[in-house]
Amino acid sequence: MSPLYNVNLKEENMILQKNDTKGEQSTSPIVYVIQEIVGTRVGRPRINILGAAEYGTLKFLLPELSQIVFSPGPLIFKLRNLLKKFTTEDFLLLTGDPALIGVACSIVSDITGGKYKLLKWDKQENKYYPITINLYEKGKIDE
Repeated sequence: MSPLYNVNLKEENMILQKNDTKGEQSTSPIVYVIQEIVGTRVGRPRINILGAAEYGTLKFLLPELSQIVFSPGPLIFKLRNLLKKFTTEDFLLLTGDPALIGVACSIVSDITGGKYKLLKWDKQENKYYPITINLYEKGKIDE
């Protein structure tokens, strides 16, 4: 019996890939987890995000202690490099420092022309739901 998930450490980033029922790695979308969950490095993450793997392979972009302080340039460059293969089929999982979340959403929006998907946790249903963002959608505002 093959494992349900494969964990690969590649280019300083952890990738959690779900196996299909035949034990082969699937070619599903990527769920870009912006920042590792607090406690991940010591083996006790504060929250469990494995439910997001239903939507694709989890790829962790930044370590849990990453922050934008006075010089955001290097971190923006690193995020831009890590997100360069993001497509409209992939997802963002908005974890970590709110400044990093904002930068990641900006970079992805730039790459995809304002169209991207993210995963939203529903506390009542205890599951993730996909949300499609289209920043340049034309239509009426119902307010």
